[in-house]
This record gives sequence, structure tokens and C-alpha cells, in this order.
Amino acid sequence: NWKTNDPVWVEQWPLSNQKLKALNELVEEQLKKGNIEETTSPWNSPVFVVHKSDKTRWRLLHDLRKINEVTEDMGSLQPGMPSPTMLPRNWNLAVIEIQDCFFQIPLHPDDAPRFAFSVPTINREAPRKRYHWKVLPQGMKNSPVICQWYVSSLLSPVRAAARKTIIHYYMDDVLVCAPTDDLLTHALDLTVTALVAAGFELQESKIQKMPPWKYLGLEISKRTIVPQKLAIKTKITTLADVHQLCGALNWVRPWLGLSTEDLAPLFNLLKGGEGLSSPRSLTPEARKALERVQTAMFTRQASRCDPGLSFRFIILGQLPHLHGVIFQWDEKWVFLSHQRSKRMTRPQELMADLIRKARVRIRELAGCDFECIHVPIRLRLGQITKAMLEHLLQENEALQFALDNYSGQISIHWPAHKVFNQDAQFKLALESVQSKRPLDALTIFTDASGRSHKSVMTWKDPQTQQWKSDVAEVEGSPQVAELAAVVRAFKRFSEPFNLVSDSAYVAGVVSRAERSILQEVPNIVLFELLSKLVKLVSHREHPFYVMRTRSHTDLPGF
Repeated sequence: NWKTNDPVWVEQWPLSNQKLKALNELVEEQLKKGNIEETTSPWNSPVFVVHKSDKTRWRLLHDLRKINEVTEDMGSLQPGMPSPTMLPRNWNLAVIEIQDCFFQIPLHPDDAPRFAFSVPTINREAPRKRYHWKVLPQGMKNSPVICQWYVSSLLSPVRAAARKTIIHYYMDDVLVCAPTDDLLTHALDLTVTALVAAGFELQESKIQKMPPWKYLGLEISKRTIVPQKLAIKTKITTLADVHQLCGALNWVRPWLGLSTEDLAPLFNLLKGGEGLSSPRSLTPEARKALERVQTAMFTRQASRCDPGLSFRFIILGQLPHLHGVIFQWDEKWVFLSHQRSKRMTRPQELMADLIRKARVRIRELAGCDFECIHVPIRLRLGQITKAMLEHLLQENEALQFALDNYSGQISIHWPAHKVFNQDAQFKLALESVQSKRPLDALTIFTDASGRSHKSVMTWKDPQTQQWKSDVAEVEGSPQVAELAAVVRAFKRFSEPFNLVSDSAYVAGVVSRAERSILQEVPNIVLFELLSKLVKLVSHREHPFYVMRTRSHTDLPGF
């Protein structure tokens, strides 16, 4: 409904040659699609263009602020996005992205002329052309509500026909969730048919059927939900930069468990009535808040619900800063993920992951932290000292995160109870066969060629002072070929040595190999080489040192 029938005219402002050219191209594109038509409407609102995120294409924007002032507010049909945490775990999903959702919904012919605009010309050399929208325009305050109502009316019959499925619609995305593949396929077919019949453009490439599913800035797996990788802009120079940063953080903060107090130093930068170009810079407190955000993005996740468990609620925190946790109570075991994020995971990282998960879990269950965390440690010789434990923490970033703000005790022994069979339990080894400094020992160089598939290692014989080499042909990438040379080096030389590689990948793999746990990889050759390397390094008695150097350099030395 309209507050007035008196025409609203806002004059079009001039545009540069570059932007005017882009505007004409976008107008021609919308004409061909039938989304606009020429008009003699007494209504007018200015248009302009801005670069899309890729900086190569342009977006057409219509400044409808004055039109919105004379339009009655329709309210909100869907105050917020549906929470994916309510999707039952292990149910399969499909996500449909609707192309230009607003542009598929026609305007009433009586309303369309009110959304008119003019395309200016340079130096007024010709009469300007005028158009109005025939479809729902972006920038009109009621467009999202109308779109929600229209699409929901199309999906209502689908929901009625597939009652055992869950269908979420928000913005341009439709999510279909079902307990079986057959039900999912049936519901997905009904949904696509209903949307296409109404004239919506759907592309097969825009329908996600396999995990992880990307949905409204989130990444959903069979059991967990995490925010998609978010590039946090840390270079802040204007108030506009702060607005963009806080807007992005507000989107993901429910999934990261970040309170208003956590982000207060960033929100404080918004204070002041200056313009968007007014100068701003990050305070030390704001930088610490950003660090907390980045840590949370790497360590926190939400879970999809278990339909067999009831929900509970607990109030945590201290006055005046209280917060609530909704959770499901199940058996109080904590497990490592079946699929790990790295191909090679060190015991310290597995231990840190368990501690992190257990601390999160105990807070959910009891609102407290552990009084004592048992980290059994094995040492071949001597006594474990405080310095050794401090060194373990300094060298292990994952463990630092896992024990962040922990004020309880850390015990290096198992509890004195018969249920713990000490011989069969895990103990973390502090000693490492890998040296942190170069050794006064043999130096071995490895290299590989992608063209010839040559896998090479070379060294100077300490007895004869003559260079020797070991060359083999290995199918695969240069990294695989060089990894094969490294494996041969560990097989051949049991004495201390320095290993020099020009591959950052190979040097990184060797430095992580000791007592690592492997995740199976599709490349059989690579998996076999990694398995051999882990076994050779883990059972090695004499130290080695590994370093990476660039092969193509004019620097003196090697």
C-alpha cells in the first residue's frame, strides 16, 4: 500500500563516462531479459553502478529511499534465518540457489511505473531514456517480504506432499533435508518442478547435493556446522571499514560463541556521528578482540541436533554478563573426529584436540572447567621438569589454544585406580629425534624433476670426500618424486644427518612425520611413501635436521 499517490521525483545525478557506459550495458541487459521497459512515468529515482567483488563487473543499484518513505511497511514474515543446527545429524541435504530471485517476481502493473529511473547523457547531447521495473526491484524495502511470501507459497504444496522432509527457504537459497536418499530425491524433484513452473531460473551447477554444503555463509557437514572461511579485514582506516568489519562479524558470531563483551572494543569504534570517510584505526583492545575472533574461527563449531535426545538449557556467566546454552545431553564420552583436517596429525595435536573438545563439553554439561587434566608423559631418561612442560607448550600452538585460560592442575600421571591399565594407555613422548639446529654431520640433498620423473639424492662421502648420488624414476608429481628420495635417504643412513630439500611440502612433511597418525589419501603411491616415512622417522635412534632452501638462487653456500 502507498501513503500517497502524488508522484515522487528525485533528479538523476551525473555519472562519469566509465560508469555511464556500464549503466547503459546493464540497462540493455535488463531490457533483453524483460525486467524493465521504457516509460513516461511521472515518478523517478536515481540509479548508479558499483563494482562487484571481482572488480571486473558492475552492479546496477536503484536509490529508492524516497520511494520507501511513501511505501507502507509490510512488516517481516521471516525475522531471521532458520538455524541449521535443527537439521537432524546424518540426514542428507540439497541446497538450491535461485538465480536473481527478486527478478523472477512480477510487479503489479499499477505499481510498476512508480519504480522508474532515467539514464543520463553527457552534456545533455540527447534526450535521456527512461525506464521502469516490471519485476521486484532491489532496494525497495518490501521486496524481501514479498519474495519470502511468494516463494513460500510455491513451497507450501511441496511441504504438504513431503511431510517427512525439512524445507528451509531464506534469501536466494532453498535447503531440502530428508532422512533417506529416496525421500530427499523426491522432495528435491518436487521443489525444482515448483520453482521452474513459476519461472525461476535454476542451474544444475547451483544445486549442491554432496557434503560439505555451503548455505548462507555456513559450511554444513553430516554432523557439524562452521562458518565459511571469512577474510577478516584488519587494515582499518575509515568508519566505513569498521562498518564492514562489524557487519561480517555479526553474521558469524552466533556460530563462534562470541559475546557482545568480546566484540565491544570493535563496536566502540562505531561511536561518533561522523561521515563514513572519517578516520578510524584499531586500538590495542580492538586488535585483541580480532585475535579472539580468529582463534574462535579455527577452534569452534556448532553441531546438528540428534532427534533422539531432548534439549536442555543452562544459564552461565556472572552478573551482569549472563549467557545461556541450549544443548543436548548424551553419554559423556569425547571422541576425535573421524576425518581429520590434516593428512599427518601429531600426537600433541590429537591430545590438544581432545582437551579442547572435552573443555567445551564440560562447560556445556556443568558450566565449569576441569579441576585436573591428566596428560601422561613418557621420558626415557631422567625426571620431567617444569622447563620441559613449558617447552612443550611453547612448541605446540594447538595445545596453547586448548589450554587457553585454564587455571586448574595438569598431572603427568594416570589416576591411581585399577580401571586405568597404565601399560595400555597413551603416553606423550617429550623427546624428539628431530634436531632444531643443524648437526655437525653428513648433509644430504634431495631434488626431483616433473618432466623426467627423476628422484635424486646426493651427498659427499665423508671418507673419500667424493660426491655420490642415488637416482631413481618415480611416477607422479615432483613432490612425490622428491618424497621418494627422502624415504630412500632415511632407509640408507641410520647415522645423524642434515636433510636439505627445495620443496616446502617435503620439508614440512618430514618435520611432522615423527609418531604422526596418517589419514588415508586417494593417491596410493603417496600414502605408501608417507607410511614408510612415518615408520622410519618414528623408529629412528640418531638425530636428523631438515631444512628447505630454494634451488634457483645466486646465494653462495650449498
